Amino acid sequence: MARKIIIDTDPGQDDAVAILLALASPEIEVLGLTAVAGNVPLARTQTNARIVCELAGRADMRVFAGCDAPMQRPLVTAEHVHGKTGLDGPDLWEPTMPLQPQHGVDFIIDTLRAEPPGTVTLTPLGPLTNIGTAFARAPDIVDRVQEIVLMGGAYFEVGNYTPAAEFNIYVDPEAADIVFRSGAPLTVMPLDVTHKALVTRPRLDAFAALGTRTGRFTAEMLDFFERFDIAKYGSKGGPLHDPTTIAYLLRPDLFSGRHVNVEIETGSDLTRGMTVADWWGVTDRAPNATFMGDIDADGFFALLTERLGRLP
Repeated sequence: MARKIIIDTDPGQDDAVAILLALASPEIEVLGLTAVAGNVPLARTQTNARIVCELAGRADMRVFAGCDAPMQRPLVTAEHVHGKTGLDGPDLWEPTMPLQPQHGVDFIIDTLRAEPPGTVTLTPLGPLTNIGTAFARAPDIVDRVQEIVLMGGAYFEVGNYTPAAEFNIYVDPEAADIVFRSGAPLTVMPLDVTHKALVTRPRLDAFAALGTRTGRFTAEMLDFFERFDIAKYGSKGGPLHDPTTIAYLLRPDLFSGRHVNVEIETGSDLTRGMTVADWWGVTDRAPNATFMGDIDADGFFALLTERLGRLP
Protein backbone atom coordinates (compact mmCIF):
# COMPACT_ATOMS: atom_id res chain seq x y z
CA MET A 1 0.00 0.00 0.00
CA ALA A 2 1.09 3.55 -0.68
CA ARG A 3 2.49 5.47 2.27
CA LYS A 4 0.14 8.26 3.36
CA ILE A 5 1.76 11.63 3.88
CA ILE A 6 0.88 15.26 4.51
CA ILE A 7 3.33 17.70 2.92
CA ASP A 8 3.77 20.87 4.99
CA THR A 9 5.49 23.41 2.79
CA ASP A 10 6.56 26.99 2.01
CA PRO A 11 7.36 26.79 -1.73
CA GLY A 12 10.26 27.68 -2.53
CA GLN A 13 11.88 26.13 -5.62
CA ASP A 14 13.27 23.16 -3.70
CA ASP A 15 9.88 22.61 -2.02
CA ALA A 16 8.35 22.53 -5.49
CA VAL A 17 10.70 19.77 -6.60
CA ALA A 18 9.88 17.78 -3.46
CA ILE A 19 6.15 18.11 -4.18
CA LEU A 20 6.67 17.02 -7.78
CA LEU A 21 8.68 13.99 -6.65
CA ALA A 22 5.93 12.94 -4.26
CA LEU A 23 3.16 13.40 -6.83
CA ALA A 24 5.16 11.39 -9.39
CA SER A 25 5.64 8.42 -7.06
CA PRO A 26 2.93 5.75 -6.74
CA GLU A 27 4.49 4.51 -3.49
CA ILE A 28 3.26 7.71 -1.85
CA GLU A 29 -0.31 8.91 -1.31
CA VAL A 30 -0.35 12.64 -0.64
CA LEU A 31 -3.40 13.31 1.53
CA GLY A 32 -2.99 17.06 1.20
CA LEU A 33 -0.58 19.99 1.25
CA THR A 34 -0.52 22.53 4.06
CA ALA A 35 1.13 25.85 3.27
CA VAL A 36 3.05 27.82 5.88
CA ALA A 37 4.78 31.20 5.86
CA GLY A 38 8.53 30.83 5.44
CA ASN A 39 10.53 31.36 2.27
CA VAL A 40 7.85 33.88 1.28
CA PRO A 41 4.64 34.99 3.02
CA LEU A 42 1.63 32.69 3.25
CA ALA A 43 -0.33 34.35 0.43
CA ARG A 44 2.47 33.36 -1.91
CA THR A 45 3.25 29.89 -0.51
CA GLN A 46 -0.36 28.71 -0.80
CA THR A 47 -0.44 30.06 -4.38
CA ASN A 48 2.84 28.37 -5.24
CA ALA A 49 1.68 25.04 -3.83
CA ARG A 50 -1.33 25.12 -6.14
CA ILE A 51 0.80 26.12 -9.13
CA VAL A 52 3.02 23.07 -8.56
CA CYS A 53 0.04 20.76 -8.25
CA GLU A 54 -1.38 22.09 -11.52
CA LEU A 55 2.02 21.66 -13.18
CA ALA A 56 1.99 17.99 -12.14
CA GLY A 57 -1.51 17.52 -13.54
CA ARG A 58 -2.95 17.15 -10.03
CA ALA A 59 -5.49 19.94 -9.75
CA ASP A 60 -7.49 17.48 -7.64
CA MET A 61 -4.95 17.73 -4.80
CA ARG A 62 -6.15 19.51 -1.67
CA VAL A 63 -4.12 22.55 -0.61
CA PHE A 64 -4.74 24.28 2.73
CA ALA A 65 -3.42 27.59 4.02
CA GLY A 66 -1.91 27.29 7.50
CA CYS A 67 -0.15 29.75 9.78
CA ASP A 68 0.93 33.12 8.44
CA ALA A 69 3.52 33.85 11.17
CA PRO A 70 5.70 31.93 13.65
CA MET A 71 4.23 30.95 17.01
CA GLN A 72 6.00 33.68 19.02
CA ARG A 73 8.13 35.76 16.66
CA PRO A 74 7.83 38.08 13.65
CA LEU A 75 8.11 36.32 10.30
CA VAL A 76 11.49 36.21 8.57
CA THR A 77 11.44 35.41 4.84
CA ALA A 78 14.01 34.58 2.16
CA GLU A 79 13.11 36.42 -1.04
CA HIS A 80 16.81 37.18 -1.45
CA VAL A 81 17.25 33.46 -2.17
CA HIS A 82 13.98 32.44 -3.83
CA GLY A 83 12.96 35.69 -5.54
CA LYS A 84 9.86 37.78 -4.92
CA THR A 85 7.46 34.99 -5.88
CA GLY A 86 9.35 32.17 -4.17
CA LEU A 87 9.37 30.34 -7.51
CA ASP A 88 11.33 32.84 -9.59
CA GLY A 89 12.80 31.45 -12.79
CA PRO A 90 9.96 30.10 -14.96
CA ASP A 91 6.86 31.94 -16.11
CA LEU A 92 4.16 31.56 -13.45
CA TRP A 93 0.39 31.75 -13.64
CA GLU A 94 -2.54 32.31 -11.32
CA PRO A 95 -3.75 28.83 -10.32
CA THR A 96 -7.38 27.93 -10.96
CA MET A 97 -7.63 25.01 -8.55
CA PRO A 98 -9.31 26.10 -5.30
CA LEU A 99 -7.69 26.71 -1.95
CA GLN A 100 -9.48 24.60 0.63
CA PRO A 101 -11.52 26.60 3.16
CA GLN A 102 -10.25 24.67 6.19
CA HIS A 103 -7.20 25.95 8.08
CA GLY A 104 -4.13 23.81 7.47
CA VAL A 105 -3.58 23.12 11.18
CA ASP A 106 -7.14 21.85 11.52
CA PHE A 107 -6.61 19.61 8.49
CA ILE A 108 -3.53 18.09 10.11
CA ILE A 109 -5.36 17.49 13.38
CA ASP A 110 -8.50 16.08 11.77
CA THR A 111 -6.57 13.81 9.41
CA LEU A 112 -4.42 12.31 12.16
CA ARG A 113 -7.53 11.67 14.25
CA ALA A 114 -9.44 10.14 11.35
CA GLU A 115 -6.76 7.84 9.93
CA PRO A 116 -5.68 4.69 11.80
CA PRO A 117 -2.87 5.37 14.28
CA GLY A 118 0.61 5.04 12.83
CA THR A 119 -0.44 5.37 9.20
CA VAL A 120 0.23 9.05 8.40
CA THR A 121 3.70 10.55 7.91
CA LEU A 122 4.29 14.30 8.14
CA THR A 123 6.87 15.77 5.76
CA PRO A 124 7.59 19.39 6.76
CA LEU A 125 9.69 21.26 4.19
CA GLY A 126 9.68 24.69 5.86
CA PRO A 127 9.36 26.25 9.30
CA LEU A 128 7.59 23.92 11.72
CA THR A 129 4.86 26.40 12.68
CA ASN A 130 1.91 24.34 11.43
CA ILE A 131 3.17 21.12 13.02
CA GLY A 132 4.13 22.75 16.33
CA THR A 133 0.77 24.52 16.50
CA ALA A 134 -1.11 21.29 15.77
CA PHE A 135 0.82 19.41 18.47
CA ALA A 136 0.27 22.20 21.01
CA ARG A 137 -3.43 22.43 20.23
CA ALA A 138 -4.12 18.67 20.03
CA PRO A 139 -1.50 16.68 21.98
CA ASP A 140 -3.49 13.47 21.38
CA ILE A 141 -2.38 13.40 17.72
CA VAL A 142 1.33 13.05 18.48
CA ASP A 143 1.11 9.33 19.23
CA ARG A 144 -0.87 8.81 16.02
CA VAL A 145 1.96 10.05 13.76
CA GLN A 146 3.81 7.31 11.91
CA GLU A 147 6.93 9.43 11.38
CA ILE A 148 8.02 13.01 10.79
CA VAL A 149 10.56 13.34 7.98
CA LEU A 150 11.68 16.97 7.87
CA MET A 151 14.23 19.16 6.20
CA GLY A 152 15.93 21.45 8.69
CA GLY A 153 18.86 22.04 10.94
CA ALA A 154 22.55 21.29 10.65
CA TYR A 155 25.47 20.01 12.68
CA PHE A 156 28.79 19.97 10.79
CA GLU A 157 27.53 22.56 8.29
CA VAL A 158 26.36 24.84 11.12
CA GLY A 159 24.09 27.60 9.72
CA ASN A 160 23.00 28.96 6.36
CA TYR A 161 20.90 31.88 7.67
CA THR A 162 22.95 32.76 10.74
CA PRO A 163 26.36 31.40 11.69
CA ALA A 164 24.61 28.85 13.93
CA ALA A 165 21.16 28.22 12.43
CA GLU A 166 19.55 26.76 9.34
CA PHE A 167 16.69 28.87 7.95
CA ASN A 168 13.68 26.59 8.59
CA ILE A 169 14.52 26.09 12.26
CA TYR A 170 15.58 29.72 12.75
CA VAL A 171 12.25 31.11 11.52
CA ASP A 172 10.25 29.35 14.26
CA PRO A 173 12.52 27.77 16.87
CA GLU A 174 9.68 27.50 19.41
CA ALA A 175 7.65 25.35 16.99
CA ALA A 176 10.74 23.27 16.26
CA ASP A 177 11.30 22.79 19.98
CA ILE A 178 7.75 21.45 20.38
CA VAL A 179 8.26 19.00 17.51
CA PHE A 180 11.68 17.76 18.65
CA ARG A 181 10.42 17.29 22.22
CA SER A 182 7.16 15.64 21.14
CA GLY A 183 8.31 12.03 21.18
CA ALA A 184 7.08 11.44 17.62
CA PRO A 185 9.56 9.44 15.48
CA LEU A 186 11.78 12.00 13.76
CA THR A 187 14.02 11.71 10.72
CA VAL A 188 15.96 14.89 9.93
CA MET A 189 17.56 15.96 6.64
CA PRO A 190 19.98 18.69 7.74
CA LEU A 191 22.34 20.83 5.69
CA ASP A 192 24.96 18.14 6.29
CA VAL A 193 23.03 16.03 3.78
CA THR A 194 21.56 18.65 1.47
CA HIS A 195 24.87 20.41 0.88
CA LYS A 196 26.04 17.14 -0.70
CA ALA A 197 23.06 17.10 -3.10
CA LEU A 198 24.33 19.70 -5.54
CA VAL A 199 22.53 20.66 -8.74
CA THR A 200 25.57 20.57 -11.00
CA ARG A 201 25.24 21.65 -14.63
CA PRO A 202 24.90 18.06 -15.95
CA ARG A 203 22.17 17.34 -13.39
CA LEU A 204 20.36 20.56 -14.29
CA ASP A 205 20.65 19.76 -18.00
CA ALA A 206 19.15 16.32 -17.35
CA PHE A 207 15.93 17.93 -16.10
CA ALA A 208 15.71 20.14 -19.18
CA ALA A 209 16.46 17.17 -21.43
CA LEU A 210 13.30 15.42 -20.23
CA GLY A 211 11.58 17.51 -22.89
CA THR A 212 8.42 17.96 -20.81
CA ARG A 213 6.76 21.01 -19.33
CA THR A 214 7.66 19.78 -15.84
CA GLY A 215 11.27 19.18 -16.87
CA ARG A 216 11.65 22.65 -18.34
CA PHE A 217 9.91 24.30 -15.38
CA THR A 218 12.18 22.45 -12.95
CA ALA A 219 15.33 23.37 -14.84
CA GLU A 220 14.30 27.03 -15.02
CA MET A 221 13.46 27.13 -11.30
CA LEU A 222 16.71 25.54 -10.22
CA ASP A 223 18.82 27.58 -12.61
CA PHE A 224 17.56 30.68 -10.78
CA PHE A 225 17.62 29.12 -7.31
CA GLU A 226 21.17 27.85 -7.36
CA ARG A 227 22.76 31.16 -8.35
CA PHE A 228 22.60 32.45 -4.79
CA ASP A 229 24.26 29.40 -3.23
CA ILE A 230 26.90 29.03 -5.93
CA ALA A 231 27.94 32.62 -5.28
CA LYS A 232 27.78 32.07 -1.51
CA TYR A 233 29.61 28.75 -1.25
CA GLY A 234 31.71 28.68 -4.42
CA SER A 235 30.39 25.19 -5.17
CA LYS A 236 29.74 23.55 -8.55
CA GLY A 237 26.01 23.72 -7.97
CA GLY A 238 23.41 24.81 -5.46
CA PRO A 239 22.15 22.37 -2.79
CA LEU A 240 18.73 20.82 -3.36
CA HIS A 241 17.32 20.64 0.16
CA ASP A 242 13.69 19.62 0.42
CA PRO A 243 13.39 16.70 -2.05
CA THR A 244 15.68 14.68 0.21
CA THR A 245 12.70 14.11 2.52
CA ILE A 246 10.59 12.48 -0.19
CA ALA A 247 13.59 10.60 -1.56
CA TYR A 248 14.11 9.11 1.91
CA LEU A 249 10.55 7.76 1.92
CA LEU A 250 11.20 6.14 -1.46
CA ARG A 251 14.83 5.06 -1.06
CA PRO A 252 16.06 5.15 2.54
CA ASP A 253 19.15 3.25 1.39
CA LEU A 254 20.40 6.48 -0.21
CA PHE A 255 20.97 8.00 3.24
CA SER A 256 22.98 7.29 6.37
CA GLY A 257 22.97 8.92 9.78
CA ARG A 258 22.73 8.39 13.52
CA HIS A 259 19.93 8.21 16.07
CA VAL A 260 20.97 10.96 18.48
CA ASN A 261 19.61 13.61 20.79
CA VAL A 262 18.77 16.89 19.07
CA GLU A 263 17.66 19.97 20.98
CA ILE A 264 16.65 23.39 19.68
CA GLU A 265 18.16 26.61 21.00
CA THR A 266 15.40 29.15 21.67
CA GLY A 267 16.91 31.45 24.28
CA SER A 268 20.15 32.80 22.85
CA ASP A 269 20.21 35.68 20.37
CA LEU A 270 23.61 34.45 19.22
CA THR A 271 22.64 30.84 18.45
CA ARG A 272 18.84 31.03 18.14
CA GLY A 273 17.49 28.16 16.03
CA MET A 274 20.62 26.03 16.35
CA THR A 275 20.04 22.27 16.22
CA VAL A 276 22.30 21.01 18.98
CA ALA A 277 22.92 17.43 17.88
CA ASP A 278 24.77 15.10 20.24
CA TRP A 279 26.48 13.41 17.29
CA TRP A 280 29.30 12.01 19.39
CA GLY A 281 27.16 10.86 22.31
CA VAL A 282 28.84 13.08 24.88
CA THR A 283 25.70 13.65 26.96
CA ASP A 284 23.22 11.36 28.66
CA ARG A 285 20.28 12.97 26.86
CA ALA A 286 18.00 10.39 25.26
CA PRO A 287 18.12 10.10 21.46
CA ASN A 288 15.03 11.62 19.84
CA ALA A 289 15.87 11.89 16.13
CA THR A 290 17.59 10.06 13.31
CA PHE A 291 19.89 12.82 12.13
CA MET A 292 21.18 12.10 8.64
CA GLY A 293 24.77 12.80 7.74
CA ASP A 294 25.35 11.52 4.21
CA ILE A 295 23.63 10.90 0.89
CA ASP A 296 24.30 9.00 -2.32
CA ALA A 297 23.94 12.10 -4.48
CA ASP A 298 24.16 10.30 -7.82
CA GLY A 299 21.44 7.88 -6.74
CA PHE A 300 19.32 10.75 -5.46
CA PHE A 301 19.46 12.68 -8.72
CA ALA A 302 18.90 9.54 -10.78
CA LEU A 303 15.71 8.86 -8.79
CA LEU A 304 14.59 12.47 -9.06
CA THR A 305 15.16 12.68 -12.82
CA GLU A 306 13.41 9.38 -13.49
CA ARG A 307 10.37 10.29 -11.43
CA LEU A 308 10.00 13.82 -12.80
CA GLY A 309 10.10 12.25 -16.25
CA ARG A 310 6.76 10.59 -15.46
CA LEU A 311 5.01 13.95 -15.14
CA PRO A 312 3.49 15.91 -18.04
